[in-house]
Amino acid sequence: MTDLRSEILALGAKYYQEKFGGKTLVPGVDQLPANGKVMAADDLVNLLDSSLDMWLTAGRFADNFEREFATTFGSRYSLLVNSGSSANLVAFSALTSPYLKERALKPGDEFITPACGFPTTVNPAIQFGMQPRFVDVDLKTHNVLPETIEQAITPKTKLVMIAHALGNPFDSKKVAEICKARGIWLVEDCCDALGAEIHGRKVGTFGDLATCSFYPAHHITMGEGGAVMTSSPVLKKVAESFRDWGRDCYCPPGKEDTCGKRYGWKLGKLPEGYDHKYIYTHLGYNLKVTDMQASVGLSQLKRLDSFVAARRKNFGFLKAEISRLGGDEFFHMPQATENSNPSWFGFLLTLKNRDKPRKAMLQLLESKKIGTRLLFGGNLLAQPAYASIRHTVVGDLATTNLVMTHSFYVGIWPGLTEDCLRYMARTLVEGAKN
Repeated sequence: MTDLRSEILALGAKYYQEKFGGKTLVPGVDQLPANGKVMAADDLVNLLDSSLDMWLTAGRFADNFEREFATTFGSRYSLLVNSGSSANLVAFSALTSPYLKERALKPGDEFITPACGFPTTVNPAIQFGMQPRFVDVDLKTHNVLPETIEQAITPKTKLVMIAHALGNPFDSKKVAEICKARGIWLVEDCCDALGAEIHGRKVGTFGDLATCSFYPAHHITMGEGGAVMTSSPVLKKVAESFRDWGRDCYCPPGKEDTCGKRYGWKLGKLPEGYDHKYIYTHLGYNLKVTDMQASVGLSQLKRLDSFVAARRKNFGFLKAEISRLGGDEFFHMPQATENSNPSWFGFLLTLKNRDKPRKAMLQLLESKKIGTRLLFGGNLLAQPAYASIRHTVVGDLATTNLVMTHSFYVGIWPGLTEDCLRYMARTLVEGAKN
């Protein structure tokens, strides 16, 4: 059987090369998407290897990924979940646990977050009954500034939950210091920023919890998937519980009696000796991944450094090319946060001419087969879903509203060649001139 398995895996690698290998995008002919995944033969080999186990749910590949990702990320623990949005849900939910006693988040508490962002960064807290205090972002970095957060804090503020904008870190060190001094929880949404650094540390290592996404658009992919990171044993335990049905038991799937007293617990009003595998201490979910997803993530993780390096190189090349063609006259160009080394997710441009409709530019780019995306929800308060939520706005949200009407991003992901980037730069500047 070992020889047969090896033969299957070898054939898988051969199939990948014949089916998918050696293809490059041709500008003006192929669609140049704003985001994309970069796959290799070892991704398919790992996928086949995991499928041959017929285990299906989280198993050896998931265990290995959690260990290796935590080490790569610089965190003590990582927990795999089925999406970046689920990661945000689990990270937030962990902070509502009764295990945290007086620090547990409660309905009616306030949290600070940018109005310019992605819905599932803020949705779990809103759905729980917390009240958001929306703040503006900086036009250069598209991140919330530490002083803006500090000014927005009230006695009811218990949480700051914000994302690193398109791979460009917010000043995590200063924000963490502000939060720690006031006993406020900090959750870093790193879904678009895997591998980014600030003040010599990786993003996600400053907050109490951090989240990542492995959707195909992101830095590495497993199709659907995400992770929660923390270095706190208590937060790891409660986050794992929320991910795994809310149960108190921490035995992995297929294993029993890890604690050595499966029938020796007395919790709540349950009879003494009630099976620990069926004792629930949180109102949880089932948000685990399959081992097949984890297997692809594991092979992708080995190439993370090269992916991040390619994104940084493409960002620098595209920015220089747009500037060389005179694009600085027409666009506000993205800038890295001070003391940071971003892991760029996209190249965000904002039209300087407020009278020029963004729609015409986007239509031109799409007609030239250059994919575009907006900065997610723009001003979330303009979205139908948030029309009736209880909230507070701190400041005037001027930059958020400008981003909503005049900003967009194009791709710098590793599958784009320099020929693609030159074509994109030329099209962008010509479109802005007309």
